[in-house]
Amino acid sequence: MRIATFNVNGINTRLPNLLQWLEAERPDVVCLQELKADQHAFPLAALEAAGYGAVWQGQRSWNGVAILARGATPVLTRRRLPGDPDDAQARYIEAAVDGVLVASLYLPNGNPRPGPKFDDKLAWFERLIAHAAELMAAGVPVVLAGDYNVVPTEADIYPGHREKENALLAGQSRSAFARLVDQGWTDALRQRHPEGRLWTFWAYLHQRWPNDKGMRLDHLLLSPNLAFRLTEADVSRDVRGKAGASDHAPAWLVLGPETRRRGARKPKASA
Repeated sequence: MRIATFNVNGINTRLPNLLQWLEAERPDVVCLQELKADQHAFPLAALEAAGYGAVWQGQRSWNGVAILARGATPVLTRRRLPGDPDDAQARYIEAAVDGVLVASLYLPNGNPRPGPKFDDKLAWFERLIAHAAELMAAGVPVVLAGDYNVVPTEADIYPGHREKENALLAGQSRSAFARLVDQGWTDALRQRHPEGRLWTFWAYLHQRWPNDKGMRLDHLLLSPNLAFRLTEADVSRDVRGKAGASDHAPAWLVLGPETRRRGARKPKASA
């Protein structure tokens, strides 16, 4: 089972790039972020023609998340991250696909900091940590995939950077990510590649892509009852170099065949 996460940075603008990648790689499940499209503007027909069913939560101009499944329609379980009934931003969606609960998330950027945007980022992070703890306690197989807008360590950004004031690298952001992982989640990319460059994002400005000055912002976290099935994980860097590309590249993992463990529970829909 191949599961990918991809911040498309405008699904309709980048639709040709997305369709080309889907045809070439044929992932089984895809988590998309930053759709930048209203709910009614999601290109479902084009994706279905490519062989993918979808659930999504759109939003005009920014945000927006989706989950695609090859040859099937994901079973929607949640459209919002719990913990704030007034949250109207489309940053989280959750669905079951082939016995796995998959979340596509787009954590707030948080810049500039200090300020209200950084406070919102940390508050959203706390809600994610709380919900992730509930998922972990439920014992269902889960993948938390998406653009976390966090560079976890200095090994996850190009050497010699001048980003110390960036909210993506702030100590509070990194601490929140570490607390999330410490619940028992496996960082799939670093599990398979403990060292070396694993950039998933290269800004459009300052020749960041040609000079390979990137960051790792996109992560796939696995619950313990999935982590033992992890066989591969990597970043499709070449996608970033295509004409009209997103500033992110897809990150992906492969789960080997299931060996059911005693006490494992299947995901069920949430209210």
